Amino acid sequence: MSRTGRKEISIPEKVKINLSDTQVVVEGPKGKLDQEIFEGISVKNENNILQVHRENDSPPCRAKHGLMRAVLANMVKGVSEGFSKELDIQGVGYRAEVKGKELHLNLGFSHVVPFKIPEGINVSVDKQTHLVVSGFDKVLVGQVAADIRKIRPPEPYKGKGVRYTNEVILRKAGKAAGGK
Repeated sequence: MSRTGRKEISIPEKVKINLSDTQVVVEGPKGKLDQEIFEGISVKNENNILQVHRENDSPPCRAKHGLMRAVLANMVKGVSEGFSKELDIQGVGYRAEVKGKELHLNLGFSHVVPFKIPEGINVSVDKQTHLVVSGFDKVLVGQVAADIRKIRPPEPYKGKGVRYTNEVILRKAGKAAGGK
């Protein structure tokens, strides 16, 4: 049995779960998420504890067992607590600001790069160089943070660009002096 799939998911009081044969809907104070149940997997809710079971031990079914449990656990945590990713902007003149539903990034290009903030995501800017992307959908929060980082990834010589807060950038040595 999958070690992850065997674990139970306890449901907080403020979270409601609606189960059908093919779908799980999780609703909480932060939002509402739904997920289709994978083939060969069943989900049961007993006494505010979610349990994920599989029909057989075939490799595809075993692979989906732990994944289904992890996805459901992330959904429950997301609608009750939420998720966040932090980004830092490094470089002279590099900065960001939120204007309405858009994030405006000055990243050394000849123009300001507008980034449309999707529905369900919050982006806050501290000190013009520190971004916090937050929301209730873990996948969407991670994707938005990755898309912002992709606009100007950190380069290895000076480290300029957008990086995750705890990301370590391996630096390369610059051009060596050419004397003999």
